[in-house]
Order: sequence, then structure tokens, then C-alpha cells
Amino acid sequence: MTELLAWLQGSALGQAMRGAGVWSYGVVNLAHILGIATLFGSLLILDLRLLGAWRRVPLAAIERPTVPLAIAGFVVAASSGVAMITTNGTEYVGNPFLPIKFAAIGVGLLNVLAVQFLPAWRARHEEPLGPGARAQLAAVGAVSLASWLAAVTAGRMIGYW
Repeated sequence: MTELLAWLQGSALGQAMRGAGVWSYGVVNLAHILGIATLFGSLLILDLRLLGAWRRVPLAAIERPTVPLAIAGFVVAASSGVAMITTNGTEYVGNPFLPIKFAAIGVGLLNVLAVQFLPAWRARHEEPLGPGARAQLAAVGAVSLASWLAAVTAGRMIGYW
């Protein structure tokens, strides 16, 4: 991890971030926060629906707007996060929250990949779903909510270490 953080800090992006002026880090940090808010807010709605909230609202009706918003939020959060870590990456060496954040993001992304293969997800347009399908979707919703909440929490704690 130390080598990766040092490489990122020494990269052209790291040099550009450090040389871009006093406001650059703040603007990138704001973009990161907005990306996280968009990602987590979208997933919160979708995951709560997967867990059983708002059963009268078709899952497909919630999925249609939340998934593209979550993707956009992730792209903004990830790209701005990379830009921020290049600024002073070696300062994070030994911070226990950084690997927790990355692991939680990894679990969240693997969960997104796994849900694509679930028969219950493929049948989301054919409601009502049976109890087995609802249980599958509730499980992926719980994993999603837990992993992204862990990522946000660990990310916030990085600054306090």
C-alpha cells in the first residue's frame, strides 16, 4: 500500500493537484462529497426498497432513476477521491481506515456485480415477486447498505486518524 500511495503522490495528477492553487483541493473535496451523497442517497432508496420498504411501489420504478444516479455518483466520488489521495497519499500510510474504506467499496462493487446474476433481480419487472426472490433481494440490499455505509464511515474517519 505504501508504494501505491507514494506512486500516486508522485504522479502527474498529484503534482497537478498540489500546483493547482489553494482552492483546487477544496473544489475536488466538494465534488467528492456531492458524489458520495448522490451515490449513497440513491442506494439508500433502492436498498430500502430491496429490504421491503414501499412494497406498493414497483421495484422497477425505483430502480430506473436510482441506478443511473448511483453510477454517476460513484464515478464522481471515485475520480475525485483518486485526485484527493494523490495530493498527499503518503500521509495516509498506516491509517487503519483507508484499507477499511477500500475493502468496503470492494464489497459494495462485488455486490453490484453479484446482483446482476440473481434471478430475482432479473425478474424485478415481473411483480409480485415470490418470497424467495424477496429474500434474495433483501440480502443484497442489506449487504449494499452495510458496505456503502461502512465505506462512508471509514472515509470520514480517515481525517481524524
